[in-house]
Amino acid sequence: MRIVTIGRGTVGGGLGRLWRAAGHDVVGLGRDGGDASDADVVLVAVPGANISAALSKVTGLEGKVAVDATNILPARQGDYPSYAHEVRSFTKAPIAKSFNMNFGRLLDVVQKQRVRPSNWYVADDDASQVTEQLIRDAGFDPVRVGDLSRARDFEDAVWLLMGIQPVGGVFYRFAGPGQL
Repeated sequence: MRIVTIGRGTVGGGLGRLWRAAGHDVVGLGRDGGDASDADVVLVAVPGANISAALSKVTGLEGKVAVDATNILPARQGDYPSYAHEVRSFTKAPIAKSFNMNFGRLLDVVQKQRVRPSNWYVADDDASQVTEQLIRDAGFDPVRVGDLSRARDFEDAVWLLMGIQPVGGVFYRFAGPGQL
């Protein structure tokens, strides 16, 4: 799969490394933007308040499935129903919201865990399959929380996870009875 990450920091860079190791062709774009025309999927991993500024510097976004990994920290910005909807205003294509509920600084050790951690996501139906594949290829098990109508709730729930304060963050795991 050809992936363009918009953002090369802790999340964009970390996921890019994991996906390269899984055999994907990954190009990381930074503050200067670039071209996403050849991408099969785009990851948006910039501060939530910078989505429009960052995406306005990227060409070739229209029609691309995107995974929005942005967060509302320290506070929500903009007039869209969710940051995922703001991303969709640029791509005009199916969107998923994922990786915003995982601690970016733990991406380098996710594949060393005894049990695969979970990764919550919400998505348009047409973005669900590729999102699940990328979640698995990064070393997580996907847990679909709902469709994109739940994106705002999902973004706001990050505060619950941030309330857990061990140094360096935590992994989480959701499993049905008998699966642990």
